[in-house]
Amino acid sequence: MTGSQENKIRSASTLKSRTEITPVILCGGSGTRLWPLSRKSFPKQFVPLIDNKSLLQLTLERVTQLGIHAASKVVCVAAEEHRFLVAEAVQAAKVNGRVILEPVARNTTAAMALAALVAEPQEFLLFCPADHHIPDAKAFVAMVELGRTAAEADAIVTFGVVPSFPSTAYGYIEYSLDCAELSLLRAEGDEAAKSAHSKVVRFIEKPCTERAQALILKGSVLWNAGIFLCKAETLLNALQVFAPDILQNCQQAMGAATYDKLFVRPETKAFTACRSESIDYSVMERHSDVAVVPFSGAWSDVGSWDAVADLIEPDKDGNRIDGQGLAVQSSQTYIHAPHRSVVALGTQDLFIIDTPDALLVAARSHAEHVKSVVAELETLQSPQAALHRKVARPWGWYDTIDMGERFQVKRIAVKPGASLSLQKHHHRAEHWIVVKGTALITRGDDVVLLTENQSTYIPLGIKHRLENPGKTDLEIIEVQSGSYLGEDDIVRFEDSYGRN
Repeated sequence: MTGSQENKIRSASTLKSRTEITPVILCGGSGTRLWPLSRKSFPKQFVPLIDNKSLLQLTLERVTQLGIHAASKVVCVAAEEHRFLVAEAVQAAKVNGRVILEPVARNTTAAMALAALVAEPQEFLLFCPADHHIPDAKAFVAMVELGRTAAEADAIVTFGVVPSFPSTAYGYIEYSLDCAELSLLRAEGDEAAKSAHSKVVRFIEKPCTERAQALILKGSVLWNAGIFLCKAETLLNALQVFAPDILQNCQQAMGAATYDKLFVRPETKAFTACRSESIDYSVMERHSDVAVVPFSGAWSDVGSWDAVADLIEPDKDGNRIDGQGLAVQSSQTYIHAPHRSVVALGTQDLFIIDTPDALLVAARSHAEHVKSVVAELETLQSPQAALHRKVARPWGWYDTIDMGERFQVKRIAVKPGASLSLQKHHHRAEHWIVVKGTALITRGDDVVLLTENQSTYIPLGIKHRLENPGKTDLEIIEVQSGSYLGEDDIVRFEDSYGRN
């Protein structure tokens, strides 16, 4: 090592900054790659995939390991339609912060700009996707700490995963080789090297198999994890140079934003006018000062059924079972069956994903093609493309048990202290039967309290409301009858969730 290189390393070690880091969780996602478990109304970041926790909750819990500040100032950027799913995850993870609600999806550049605009100029922002699985939180924190020095020096820091095989599902980051010796020094415990980083040479799109193999053989490449660390003003300055139109639209949207407790709502018209572009295209591929820090721990973007299957230990034949699946005389078969028995007999290299209203049977070789199925279902106007049979609502959920001509049966659960809106329907009447808990029911001018095994009738056109005054969940069976049973036949008069 030359004397100038030694001095460079030593000077890097003196740039110690304990500026607190604010995590920004990017909660966008269309829910197509893990269909039918994940759907547009319930994307994968909200699905309880691991230990009955969602990837978003696990991400929130992981970033709290960065310190007390991180746990109290988390920012989530999410779609308006997912606001209460995010709020539930925030509550479950026991963190505090705010949720910026995008009225429409406009990709990562706009989402990151919104978060930077509500931060202090010198504030460190750590941008993390909500749907990644990183089981070792300590290794994650250590990775982030390695990026502090470069971020303090006004670089945008990205984090890349050391590749374990030539994947075609990830983008790649090529980095400079002049810091290869620093990796060796890190391994030897050199304190100065711990704060060093490599420069990004280029970002590489998801490659074909042959190119992925060539990249791995060449070395000096990492999988693009989509995690970034920088000062708020560093990002805003870069956006001013490379994407000034997006920045301007976001500034206008946040200048007229409304604030409602946990939620921040950018002004709809200005934000809708914003063009959609990923941060890789708009800034990272063009910016001259992008540093990269490698991560060698376990990481997955859980972006396909292949990745989900890998989370489960295989049996001696390579079968992986989640739930009530049974693989007989089968090999390399993954079964997801949480609700009922699903048996695979004599199968090989298959995914079998069972949900209450849709079943996917796919060859393992087609794991990356599931989103094309969703596109086909959308063309056919199938509700299963976007909606589950069980639908989350801010007050709880409902599950459509049965339906036919002029009738529909739902199981409805209302959380303690929650209530549905005061509403009426033009085209249907409803019968309610309480099967669990206590229901406070408004029906016209009457207010009644019903307990288990009691029922009531809501005539067509009558104002009504269902509330749970108890401390446990309320469950009812609702039987609808009428000429039209669509969810849009609701006239709201009062609503606790801003929907009237």
